[in-house]
Amino acid sequence: MSARKFGALLTHFQVLQDPRLERSRLHNLLDIIALTICAVICGADSWVDVQKYGQAKHDWLQRFLRLPNGIPSHDTFGRVFAALAPESFRDCFAAWVAEVAGLLGLKHVAIDGKTLRGSHDRGKGKASLHLISAWAVENHLTLAQEAVDGKSNEITAIPKLLELLDLNGALVTIDAMGCQKEIAEQIVEQGGDYVLTVKENQPTLYAEIERLEEAALADDYAGCSSCGEEERSHGRQELRACWVLTDLESLRERSKWPGLRSVIVVVRERTVGDKNTCEKHYYISSRELRAEQFLKAIRGHWGIENSLHWLLDVTFHEDGSRVRKDHGPENFALLRRMAVSMLKAEGSKGSIRGKRLIAGWNNDFMEKVLLDFAEN
Repeated sequence: MSARKFGALLTHFQVLQDPRLERSRLHNLLDIIALTICAVICGADSWVDVQKYGQAKHDWLQRFLRLPNGIPSHDTFGRVFAALAPESFRDCFAAWVAEVAGLLGLKHVAIDGKTLRGSHDRGKGKASLHLISAWAVENHLTLAQEAVDGKSNEITAIPKLLELLDLNGALVTIDAMGCQKEIAEQIVEQGGDYVLTVKENQPTLYAEIERLEEAALADDYAGCSSCGEEERSHGRQELRACWVLTDLESLRERSKWPGLRSVIVVVRERTVGDKNTCEKHYYISSRELRAEQFLKAIRGHWGIENSLHWLLDVTFHEDGSRVRKDHGPENFALLRRMAVSMLKAEGSKGSIRGKRLIAGWNNDFMEKVLLDFAEN
């Protein structure tokens, strides 16, 4: 039965330390976690929603949960997830996903950040939570998340996130904030390769790449792999051109970047109505690929925006969430990312919003969501 297989996956969460006093544990911690995952998949966006889902689905949930004292109250859900150590919850999730991801042969991992705008609490001087996520581009699967310390930035959080991942053979793409020598070195040491966006936050490298590209342009990009593509939709036309420079002898910064083999130049020209814009972007990589392959990876990186972050805001209402207490926002954010991954793994056609509705209405479809993820 699919619910049983879902329970087998949840064994990764058995190592979680229950934050409650033993005498106050009326409800099993694993029951609370499993019930909440199911509720979020089915449309729950608050602890009150989770309780209502549990009450409506009590008989079905009893097929694979203990529920010795019935469905917990919304206050119980809120207190447990507010007190639950997010690092431990995150590690259990990473182990859970690794069991699935190990069968997928991950090729492209995109890393990007997102702010949960509704998680701030001005009365307590609490700023909005900012999270970075690792996203398996081809498989549409969240691999891990890491919170950014309010007193630091993504540069310190990315290495912690990378430690949670098996990068052997993977291509890791990160925007300009992650263009750091230490991050590039860590990716290579973990068996992966990188494509990093280069902007003015690396002024010496950026200036040298500009000179390298100007020399290549003067020679009409002789010997460079190149490609171009055009896209038209909804009155918008976009032209993209890509060149790969692999003769890096004159790049003095090369020795400072572990395994650096390619510099990628991408030019985007966009026309909307009578307005035309043109942008040039630079990237560095420890791989040597054809221009078509690099352009696909660079475009694929932004799938994390369209396939994850956009969904979290529009379908899961993440920016409007009023979950604020202690660790609640970070833990609920992870629950949403679990739900996105599981709904995307379900093989039928249809929007994620539609699948959330059907999962809430139809227990057979809900079991299919659990089964498809367990057997992905």
